[in-house]
Amino acid sequence: MIRLHVTADLSPAAAVAPTLNQSRYLTQVMRLKLGDALLVFNGRDGEWRCVIAEILKKGVILRLEEQVRPQTLGPDLDLIVAVVKKSRVETIVEKAAELGARRVRLTVTRRTNVEHVRLDRLDAIAIEAAEQTGRLDVPMIEDPQKLDALLDDWDPGRRLMFCDETGGAPVASTITEPGPWAILIGPEGGFAPEERDRLRALPFTTAVSLGPRILRADTAAIAAMTLWQAAVGDWER
Repeated sequence: MIRLHVTADLSPAAAVAPTLNQSRYLTQVMRLKLGDALLVFNGRDGEWRCVIAEILKKGVILRLEEQVRPQTLGPDLDLIVAVVKKSRVETIVEKAAELGARRVRLTVTRRTNVEHVRLDRLDAIAIEAAEQTGRLDVPMIEDPQKLDALLDDWDPGRRLMFCDETGGAPVASTITEPGPWAILIGPEGGFAPEERDRLRALPFTTAVSLGPRILRADTAAIAAMTLWQAAVGDWER
């Protein structure tokens, strides 16, 4: 069944007006008619079954019928990734949503090749991935922040899995504690020596290896999230 992310509050018998683009998708792409059913969620009120109650010249009106799933959240995982090329950042955001990350934080390192980042585009990609995967929330996408500033303001209660291309312990043998985590992926040129030294010295950081090969940022992000999920994530639920 079609799933749609909306911003409105969801409650029994409520009327919800999707955006114009969403309405066009429902009626022109998916060819839904009056009375056809779909699922909606907003990240707060769970997932609801609704029907198309009205088709207007500029949109449709949905009528909520029943909640089919209560609100839940996935694992408390942040993905922190150095800004890379547009297409690779978009892939990272999409896969982060699919693999259950709660938040994607973009960062700028010494060797980051900074490009303009369109947060509205990344938000749209995260929403579409959430709709497709069945999750009930959408990961937050944060503005790029310098790595030093991010670490200066770090919550010590959140563990940091530092993916170090120069070497580290295997993920399976070191990432065993549940609780809030973050995964850090560097730029294509790798971390600068002073960045690596600082990261390894932090008490909340665990340096890990993603294998003997040097991976691109998007591949590294997917591999790291997969290994983290297998070790302490929610895949066994």
